[in-house]
Amino acid sequence: MLTEDEEKRIVEDTIKTKTRYDKLNKEQQQAVFHTEGPVLILAGAGSGKTRVLTHRIEYLIEEKKVAPWHILAITFTNKAAREMRERAENLAGDPVKDAWICTFHSACIRILKRCADRLGYDSRFTIYDPEDQKAVVRRLLKDVNLSDKMFTPKAILAEISRAKDELKSPSDYKTSVGAGDLFRQKVSLVYEAYQKNLIENNAMDFDDIINKTVELFRDNPDVLDYYQEKFTYIMVDEYQDTNTAQYMLIRLLSSKYRNLCVVGDDDQSIYRFRGANIRNILDFEKDFKDALVIRLEQNYRSTSKILEAANQVIRNNSQRKSKTLWTRNPEGDNITVHCEGSDNEEAAYVASTIQTMVENGQYHYKDIALLFRTNAQSRALEEKLVVSAIPYHLFGGIPFYQRKEVKDILCYLRLVANDHDYVAAQRIINVPARAIGDVTFEHLRAFAEEGGFGVGETCDMSQEIGELARSSKKLQVFGDLLTSWREKADTVPISKLIHSIIEDTGYSAYLMKDDPVKYEDRMDNLMELSDRADQYTSENEEATLDGFLDELSLVSAIDSWKEGDDTVALMTLHSAKGLEFPVVFMT
Repeated sequence: MLTEDEEKRIVEDTIKTKTRYDKLNKEQQQAVFHTEGPVLILAGAGSGKTRVLTHRIEYLIEEKKVAPWHILAITFTNKAAREMRERAENLAGDPVKDAWICTFHSACIRILKRCADRLGYDSRFTIYDPEDQKAVVRRLLKDVNLSDKMFTPKAILAEISRAKDELKSPSDYKTSVGAGDLFRQKVSLVYEAYQKNLIENNAMDFDDIINKTVELFRDNPDVLDYYQEKFTYIMVDEYQDTNTAQYMLIRLLSSKYRNLCVVGDDDQSIYRFRGANIRNILDFEKDFKDALVIRLEQNYRSTSKILEAANQVIRNNSQRKSKTLWTRNPEGDNITVHCEGSDNEEAAYVASTIQTMVENGQYHYKDIALLFRTNAQSRALEEKLVVSAIPYHLFGGIPFYQRKEVKDILCYLRLVANDHDYVAAQRIINVPARAIGDVTFEHLRAFAEEGGFGVGETCDMSQEIGELARSSKKLQVFGDLLTSWREKADTVPISKLIHSIIEDTGYSAYLMKDDPVKYEDRMDNLMELSDRADQYTSENEEATLDGFLDELSLVSAIDSWKEGDDTVALMTLHSAKGLEFPVVFMT
């Protein structure tokens, strides 16, 4: 028999549970409550999928009593992951902090840092950005006497990226190349050398982060079993955007307990050019024959006029799972179609319309977005906005962390963290000038790579190395700097380390001499980097230099967008996915 207090508590919990979920519609409730076994949620645009995922996390923790550390919720962008985490914490409180709610790449980095030695890496490996990758490929092309004009690093890296998305190793790729395919034959040659170079540099590129995690799981059953036991409930958002490597990662992790919930919309699959494989969502029911399929078709975001137009367009797709979005929202204004004779005339019309909307008090600049297919199309729009004194922010310009002064200091930090990061060393060993030329650095690199030494190690013993003896004093000074910074990295905040590097190298004076007009702006950028380091430290109890660099490596252009800024947003259609604006111009 239950005591009176126990009966009262059960009644209260039942009322609480009912109240908590009764604002969800029927299909959303079904998606939240069905926690066991494979589930495919076909979530149309604006149908409340984030609400479903966060309530599902809450339901698992509060009602099913699942320990939060057994929950893995994966999405594609830092912005989406941050929003999901915040909303889940608002629902279920502090326990959510123990769940992994993150992007594919941040989850994989955490796994790789723990098990890097299984793959021949040190746990302090560097993550190369696209500019670092191009630097490596340019050097490799030179080594094999190939022209970087005929075989551009960008084209070669795009082909290597496609291979990695499909989980093709250099040897797999080599066997797939046809006898008469000259370009892919050369890519095969570079791909093999490129991967060897990454390992020598204790570095991975962005594609390796997932690729190497799949390799880790396939080759180490004990590691896979550990993470299968850890993540007994797995959720994946934007499943239609997954590539082959991401698909295999999820298949491996979920194969033991099969409590996999994927959310996506085949109608929103727009990333094929990045390797996304729409078959992953279309064939989900073939992979999991007992899967429950739930359709979320009620739209909470758009007017009925917009939905009607969208439904008319998308129903022409031949390969899709049928669904029809509907809404209880007002009918709304008609969609306006305006034709002009040229890019300049179109841009003038857009600028004039924006100005009228804002001057009439209908909207603020921040309510408006201008979308285009490629960044190259932004030129005419930007010119007209400038002439009209309309403030705007362009996504896809030079990212903050790629600005010269910021990238220089980051390369110093990378070399402090990873003594084998020869790409970072090549960029900054003579910045500011130390009379250490390219020839000297190539001798240093050759000796270090052959003997498995780091940059600092080689600098320290340079007096005993024939080709480096003449430059040994300068190299030893540089090596001493690295040693002092590494000691500080273990004892002082990252922001103080940044200031030490700027001061010890004379970098501020170097910027003044390089371009006095831009000096203040460039120093402001370095202070912004320092502030970003302080923000990271305040948000992470166990803040480390490695962790800071890992976090920055995953930043995308859209993460810099501040919703409070009163500026018109200019971005590609692909960058705008998942964002909302009251007024949208599609040019």
